[in-house]
Amino acid sequence: MSFLQKAEHAFEHLLFTSRWLLVPIYFGLVLSLLLMIYKFGKQILNLFLSVTTATSQDLIVGVLNLVDVSLVMNLLIIIIFSGYENFVSKMDDLHDHTDRPDWMGNIGFSDLKIKLIGSMVAISGIELLKGFMNVSLFLERGGMTPEQSQALIWMVVLHMTFVVSGLLYAIMDKLSHRNH
Repeated sequence: MSFLQKAEHAFEHLLFTSRWLLVPIYFGLVLSLLLMIYKFGKQILNLFLSVTTATSQDLIVGVLNLVDVSLVMNLLIIIIFSGYENFVSKMDDLHDHTDRPDWMGNIGFSDLKIKLIGSMVAISGIELLKGFMNVSLFLERGGMTPEQSQALIWMVVLHMTFVVSGLLYAIMDKLSHRNH
């Protein structure tokens, strides 16, 4: 084996091993789940403490906040598991585990992007719904300011951007799979 072949082999091995640099990122995402649990606990505690004085609209917005946190946490789990299995290492020891989710190990990079876009649409939809729930509060208090109206318009624009992007990506993905 020549020097150049040995150097090429060593460089390729280094590139292959560099995938392990992603591990701290996935560990950081696991830690962010703890932050989200804290946020969820704080929100549910506030919801219970205000249940006697809150309007039904306040309760609905509070529950939507909890759903929002849940969706983000579910998205993080999908990203952590599928990202680790796709880019770092297979979790071979867990393939026969009874609690292993069916989708684990079956989500490719393309599927991951579609799930990410779908989650972004769902999360922005919940944020938009919360924004519209607050419109009646603004109207009860004398109307919306131009800034509040503009913020709501931007929420709709952002949500529609996610929806259209998701649809276009799904169409492109379907077309690329058909061509293969």
